[in-house]
Amino acid sequence: MNTTDFISRFQTDLHRLGLPPGSVVMVHSSLRAFGQVPGGAGTVIDALLAALGTHGTLLMPALSYEGVTRRQPVFDLRATPSCVGTIPETFRQRPGVHRSMHPTHSVCGLGAQADDQLGSHALDDTPCGPRSPFHRLPQVDGFILMLGCGLRPNTSMHAVEELVNPPYLFGEPILYTLVDEHGHTCRKQYTPHGFRGWAQRYDRISGLLTEPALRSGTVAGAFCHLIHAEPLWSAALEALRNDPLFFVEATSDPHD
Repeated sequence: MNTTDFISRFQTDLHRLGLPPGSVVMVHSSLRAFGQVPGGAGTVIDALLAALGTHGTLLMPALSYEGVTRRQPVFDLRATPSCVGTIPETFRQRPGVHRSMHPTHSVCGLGAQADDQLGSHALDDTPCGPRSPFHRLPQVDGFILMLGCGLRPNTSMHAVEELVNPPYLFGEPILYTLVDEHGHTCRKQYTPHGFRGWAQRYDRISGLLTEPALRSGTVAGAFCHLIHAEPLWSAALEALRNDPLFFVEATSDPHD
């Protein structure tokens, strides 16, 4: 399969799955799930942009929590790599892509609403607060697309958790050094997520949502899930208010 054929098949499959052109979509991904892709991660990004069209907006987490830590609390908007896979890291480096300011949970975006989605993230002092793209997604009738990576790595669920503040969520505050796109430096304190002793089980959302809120199918050979953000929030928020531990399972004594 050549690049043109891959992009055409990807578009057809994604539209069949239910993603409307012109949408705002947050994409989590696994390049490996597609097998051999002509042109690699860049081709997958081209296919996503083609499917969204000129009025759409593509968002991808550019999380950097592995490299920006309590011991190394420095985040450079231009240079700090993401740690969540080849596709988002390739997207981060793509010309024209913007990145939100956050030391561990930044988001990259390209398209009609990218600036609106990313611009206020710098005002939050938690990873997925009320001004983050994760929190703003349901407000613009957005979607979450899980490309070949299952339902667990859904960062938007952290934004729902922050509304409830379950006992596992937050750790101790950290003072970070932030370097913006102009090279200007400032220091800001954030409260990071903790999760010590707990494993995330965001795949449990599958028991709470039905079509069309959650659609599953194959896109260019990879099994994918398309989630409508607003009903996800409604269902997840109700579940967490009923049981704050609904989306986690204990891996060890969290007090150890």
